[in-house]
Amino acid sequence: MDPSRIREKISRFRILVIGRANAGKTTILQRVCNTRDNPEIYNGAGEKIDPAALNASRERGEHDIENEMVFQSNPGFVFHDSRGFEAGGESEFDKVKAFIAARSKESKIRNQLHAIWFCIPMDEASRSFTKGEEKFFSQCDTRSIPVMVLFTKFDALYDVAYAELKSKGASMEEAEELAPKHAENSFADGPQLKSFTNVRWPPKCHVCLPNMDKDDADCGQLIERTAGILDNEVLQQLFVSTQQ
Repeated sequence: MDPSRIREKISRFRILVIGRANAGKTTILQRVCNTRDNPEIYNGAGEKIDPAALNASRERGEHDIENEMVFQSNPGFVFHDSRGFEAGGESEFDKVKAFIAARSKESKIRNQLHAIWFCIPMDEASRSFTKGEEKFFSQCDTRSIPVMVLFTKFDALYDVAYAELKSKGASMEEAEELAPKHAENSFADGPQLKSFTNVRWPPKCHVCLPNMDKDDADCGQLIERTAGILDNEVLQQLFVSTQQ
């Protein structure tokens, strides 16, 4: 099908982004949409929400997963945000589970969720999985929606890799050059990926995202792998054309 006809029929590519506070979600979405601007927020009826009202709701601890985030630099994407499942986040988990179930039952493809990006930060304070994250992959039925894990702030592991290489006799220059690759190799055999082997609804794949706060940040692997997990050819074409 012609990409313009696909966009006319489906309109936008819809992604649910899940992640704890400070997981780097907004930064990644800005990179994907090639902007430094904040998104505009719309409610479920398509009405734009005033930023002041939104900030007031956040201060009260309120959050609506039905709200749509749209970046004007690339309005072909619509994002839904979940705050993740931190301590005491049972209600948030239930909201996400219900939201995914409801969107899966939508008869129109334009209203369905097309992908889920689950962000897990790799900086020092939050390197291990939370109980809520384990619960998501064990109890949330995502069989109809492809899920990809985004290991954000992956460059935090470079310091660990640098120290390991130095302890094995590498010079400062060698350790600095080899640290990124060493971090990737160590991570491939580490506990985070092993955690997905025994869950009921494992992600389709994962991507490691370092230095997303830099101006020259590369989202190529994220885009490529997202396209690769879409088993609907029409959605795949929509995603690719939206990114161009």
